[in-house]
Amino acid sequence: MSAAGVEDPLELESQICFALSVASRGVVAAYRPVLEPLGLTHPQYLVMLALWQHAPLSGRELSRLLRLDPGTLSPLLKRLEAQGLLTRGRRADDERALSIELTPAGAALRREAESIPGRMMARLGVTHDELVVLHRTMTKLIVAADAEGA
Repeated sequence: MSAAGVEDPLELESQICFALSVASRGVVAAYRPVLEPLGLTHPQYLVMLALWQHAPLSGRELSRLLRLDPGTLSPLLKRLEAQGLLTRGRRADDERALSIELTPAGAALRREAESIPGRMMARLGVTHDELVVLHRTMTKLIVAADAEGA
């Protein structure tokens, strides 16, 4: 609210873009100490989540799932491959397509990662029900933004 008592439509603290940006940076930072013992950064963790759920994946499928362009995804995959968590190779049925698969070490890391969602809820002080509502709202925003950009 302005000094004159009139609501300011451009007040920084009332902007959804500002709240989303600050929340995103804060949540990603909160993940850092939880992911460090696993040897993962937050973007690498997202790659592993997608692979634990869907592996094997093509490069195109992984890029679509994570909403990352191939130029951003490629260095992440190279680092995870160097850590021995995944392999990248050409698909037998289509030599042009990249196939990304978990190694035994990458698959085994999943067990260590299973505690992360609960630990993050505790770190952030939110309940499962609150996260469900937040996720539903965020998904609605993502769909609306995608429709707007189409």
